[in-house]
Amino acid sequence: MIKQFEGLRLQAYQCAAGVWTIGYGHTSGVKPGMSITAAEAEQLLRGDLQKFENAVGTLGLQLTQNQFDALVSFAFNVGIAALRGSTLLKLIRSGASETAIRTSFGMWVKAGGKTLPGLVRRRKAEADLYFSNH
Repeated sequence: MIKQFEGLRLQAYQCAAGVWTIGYGHTSGVKPGMSITAAEAEQLLRGDLQKFENAVGTLGLQLTQNQFDALVSFAFNVGIAALRGSTLLKLIRSGASETAIRTSFGMWVKAGGKTLPGLVRRRKAEADLYFSNH
């Protein structure tokens, strides 16, 4: 899911939020003019995924694999600090309804103050995965 929504860019670019990005949504240490290979992008993604998987794993939630994967994708995109402080996490912890949790996923669709169709699709896909049983 992350690869699908992030896409692969081998040249550094500024995302909609103005953050320098490269590869599959990698942001750490990215500078204008940087370029990488597809193999380097894969390596960066693996490292980033490990970081976000570890962070989601420390939240103390009892999650299915699909729920875990959905929250890793969400955190990858918005940041682990944003997830930790989110209403989404509060709702999950409180056992809120599917509708409330889906609505909360859907609140995270803006970048640079604008609603982005790609983020709308991503949040729906994450919510669908979160509530998928297979």
